[in-house]
Amino acid sequence: MKNDVIIKNKLGLGTGPIGNMFRNVSDQEAMETIQSAWNEGIRYFDTAPFYGAGLSEIRLGEALSSYKREDYVVSSKVGKIILDEQENKEGLFEFGLKNKIQTDYTEGGTLRSIEDSLKRLKTDYLDIVYVHDLSPDFLGDEWITKFDEARNGAFRVLDRLRDEGIIKAWGLGVNTTTPIEVALELEEAHPDLNLSATQYTMLQHDRALERMMPLTMEKGGGLVIGSVFNSGALLGGDHFDYQKITPAIQKKVERFNDVANNHGIHLKDAAIQFSLAHPAVKAIVTGSTKPERIREDLQALKTNIPLAFWQELVQAGLISPQAPLPTN
Repeated sequence: MKNDVIIKNKLGLGTGPIGNMFRNVSDQEAMETIQSAWNEGIRYFDTAPFYGAGLSEIRLGEALSSYKREDYVVSSKVGKIILDEQENKEGLFEFGLKNKIQTDYTEGGTLRSIEDSLKRLKTDYLDIVYVHDLSPDFLGDEWITKFDEARNGAFRVLDRLRDEGIIKAWGLGVNTTTPIEVALELEEAHPDLNLSATQYTMLQHDRALERMMPLTMEKGGGLVIGSVFNSGALLGGDHFDYQKITPAIQKKVERFNDVANNHGIHLKDAAIQFSLAHPAVKAIVTGSTKPERIREDLQALKTNIPLAFWQELVQAGLISPQAPLPTN
């Protein structure tokens, strides 16, 4: 699979936050974040039209426009068309641009989405394209109908574009495991690099270990893991999987903290290393608007974490015994 060549670094920058996720981020802050990531050696950037209704792509395109295109890798997504019509926003990106977003997984919608992304990103090509949010958490019961639309539309287009060399890889970008599992078993489509957010993390990975990870290995593809902190929950944040954190999850995080304190370990370091330890994982993407957090994430790759820490988590039932453990 080509994805082994595409992503040379284990850590990429997720640009949801610079699309004004949860809060209003200034242009200056967004530019400084991307510049800091570049200065620290990050060369893989993941974005999407959905992130601020195009705002993330616009800012990323502006920030990277002064660099040689062949020096970095960009992934964006299809399935959501940004319209000229505007509306009041709420939810994850209420502080983003006001443009309406239309769900569209057809062939025409996919081609239009890519064309629009290229303009916003100021580039001639995308390295990786993910089919975005083709999943029950976004689409409810309609997801099966939309999956069929994508199978006959987006999947075929992206297979063709990859085979023609216009893109280098494609897959799904979703927050649940089932759509990736279904896509990997299709005979007529051949996704080779999927983005799985929130599903293979220290806080939750049992379901992923059942089918998604083995299927990925069997099919010879790869995974990029997003939201390894589960929207910040593992680090003491107020959100878990993009929703308000529940008391049950808070209690579980406290148990993780107890074990981490016993060994003098930072949970951020452990979370990054855990998600990367599975052989199916090619890279992770973390998002922030604070340059110091990016440096922390990179340092986490090098931190020595004793085996005893991982063993205690397994014994406490916080990590599955089937999960590959990081080795330094």
